[in-house]
Amino acid sequence: MDGPKSRFAQANGIRMHYLEMGEGPLVLLCHGWPELSWSWRHQIPALAAAGFRVVAPDMRGFGDTDAPEPVEAYTLLHTTGDMVGLLEALGEEQAVIVGHDWGAPVAWQCGLFRPDRFRAVAGLSVPYSPRGSVSLVTLLRAMGLDRFYMMYFQEPGQAERELEADPRETFLRLLYSASGAAAATGAGWPAMIPPGRTVVEACARPDALPGWLQEEDLARYAETYARTGFRGGLNWYRNLHRTWELTAAWAGARIRVPALFIAGAEDGVLKMPGLDKAVQQLDDTCLDLRGRHILPGAGHWVQQEAPEAVNAALIGFLTGL
Repeated sequence: MDGPKSRFAQANGIRMHYLEMGEGPLVLLCHGWPELSWSWRHQIPALAAAGFRVVAPDMRGFGDTDAPEPVEAYTLLHTTGDMVGLLEALGEEQAVIVGHDWGAPVAWQCGLFRPDRFRAVAGLSVPYSPRGSVSLVTLLRAMGLDRFYMMYFQEPGQAERELEADPRETFLRLLYSASGAAAATGAGWPAMIPPGRTVVEACARPDALPGWLQEEDLARYAETYARTGFRGGLNWYRNLHRTWELTAAWAGARIRVPALFIAGAEDGVLKMPGLDKAVQQLDDTCLDLRGRHILPGAGHWVQQEAPEAVNAALIGFLTGL
């Protein structure tokens, strides 16, 4: 089987780039921050070989997909709308949608908003959590956590300058510090940015690349972001409160389509307040939970750090639908 093909489509008013491989029922793979469709390089051929049409887009604001200028053009209503638009462009009625990191909320909300189009959902790293009574931004601000990384990203300009100063160094530190390899040394992802340090300086620097990350991968991320900048992806964080305001109609709503959750046991996301509880509550918030896989040794980049285990879990889920 040939490798994935690079293609473009008009979807929801923007031009989207995506990688495509295989034939059969459609599976959409949604990456997170600060990543690209390339983050699914281990899953695309495996799922295609298992009998699926696999499409992994560069999400809105990332890579070769358009990055609209207005900050407010990056709510979850926009990004889930992109996935519906992509289905239309691909000529497909339905898909199974899989998301990692920021892509996980997109996947969960697609399953919630449009179960007629997204017949099943798998979330990696970030569990589904129904909309609460206050937004995360309001909660963090009330707790005085202004240097929590999500709050640190709120002001346009500052994070961009820090992350774009040396994209290779940025990715070397970001990818390593959120991995299981860094967690094993006690140098994991710094959720709080110390005063007087940049977000890049706050991340540990490895002596050598971890085994799951090749120089080719690091170069692809660095070269792409050197060209595009980080603004598009950071704007997703700047819409946390706006998305909360816009999704009041789904407060407390539960996922009814078949669902799967996968995460690395060393993922710092699972240690964030409330998210450990959200993982335990998936049996209640997802009415047809088909599995909850916590993979030992893996950190945040679970589909890159533990590709064989992730592929096996996804293929088992997909073929069991």
